[in-house]
Order: sequence, then C-alpha cells, then structure tokens
Amino acid sequence: MVRLPLTSEEVERGQRLGALLRRARGGRSMLETALDARVSPETLRKIESGRVATPAFPTIAAIADVLGLSLDAVWAEITRPERDVEPAGSGRSAGGRLAS
Repeated sequence: MVRLPLTSEEVERGQRLGALLRRARGGRSMLETALDARVSPETLRKIESGRVATPAFPTIAAIADVLGLSLDAVWAEITRPERDVEPAGSGRSAGGRLAS
C-alpha cells in the first residue's frame, strides 16, 4: 500500500500532539508512560518528537488514558491553529497550554 505524503496541516497537528503529550507527561519518564500505555518507548518518542504525525487512534487513546487526558481535550488542543508550532526536535515548549 502506498501512503500519500502528509499535508502541512497534518505535520503541524502531529507536532502539537507531541508537544501536548510531553507537557502532560511532565516529570514522568517516557519509559514508564510507554509501558503503562502498552506501547513501545520508541513509538512514544517518535510521537512526542513529531516524527509520527498521524499515529493510530488506539495508540493515542492508550497514552491519553495513562496521562489522564480526555480524547476531547486532546483533539481540541491539536486542532487549534497556532502560529508558534514547535519544530520537531527543538526541545522548545509550544505555548505551554494543556487542556484537561
């Protein structure tokens, strides 16, 4: 199956998702979070860095559950247009908002 290239909106939404998950994780380790969500630490790292811009719904649902985020709050946060979307891998916080 050939996968179509991502649109710039999908890439930006993936970056916002990664930033949201990093903020929600706070001081909790990536390994602990990934294991509790039953996803690989590598998968969580790729999502948080924006390398996986369109992760599978069950993966996001599991991570959101572990972090205490509602899926409605996640969707509202990642679909909100922002001017300062954090470039993947910059380590910079994107806006500091966390919907709960």
